[in-house]
Amino acid sequence: MSKYAVIVVAAGKSERFGGKEKKTFAKLDGRPMFLRSLEPFTRRDDVCQTILAVAPEDMEDMKSKFGANLGFMGVNLVEGGAQRWQTVKNALERVSEDATHIAVHDAARPCVTEAMINDVFAEAVKSGAAILATPLTGTLKRLGQGGIEETVSRENLYEAQTPQVFLKSILVDAYAKLGGDGANVTDDAQVVEQTGHLVTVVASSPLNLKITSRADLSLAQSIIKTRPVKAAPKLGIFDEAQW
Repeated sequence: MSKYAVIVVAAGKSERFGGKEKKTFAKLDGRPMFLRSLEPFTRRDDVCQTILAVAPEDMEDMKSKFGANLGFMGVNLVEGGAQRWQTVKNALERVSEDATHIAVHDAARPCVTEAMINDVFAEAVKSGAAILATPLTGTLKRLGQGGIEETVSRENLYEAQTPQVFLKSILVDAYAKLGGDGANVTDDAQVVEQTGHLVTVVASSPLNLKITSRADLSLAQSIIKTRPVKAAPKLGIFDEAQW
């Protein structure tokens, strides 16, 4: 049976989010965004490890405010790096030997569903590397000097999402080959693509949106409120108000 180590990346600077609070800690229906992104994985029997990678400057706050509950949920905390690829590389060093596959998920995608996770996990078992993505539907324009340079065909163009899931050996090997040069890397699929390994796509929904601005937060709140309420796992000696 496949076993998954899940890395939830929450080490970004939130520069486009605005305000004093980082989006990692922003509340969605009373619960921090990072928690909503973690929960779908901590409830799965096929997940053997969950790692939350946070910015160095957030580590103390995360430990003092949420450490007890994260420990109860079995979540390992890892310090992230200056760039996303460095954060994932740090987390890879902590992946359990029991894991056969590794899933990387953005803490800023709190609307991922169990069905989405099921689909991309199953595809990764077949292909070794799979991501969620949605086909682009709008008209795309490439800008040049002062205006539109060309209209770009959207045929076969997809917008990548997370989780992105890989056979453990494939992802670890890809990051080892990346070395210290990941400046232009924007997701884990790109790291694997550079090794020549095919990454397959599982069609997803735009509702698995990534929170970038506060307007996105409002949209995510609406999405969450339309879904059936599931009982949350007990969080330990602290009650829900702490979140």
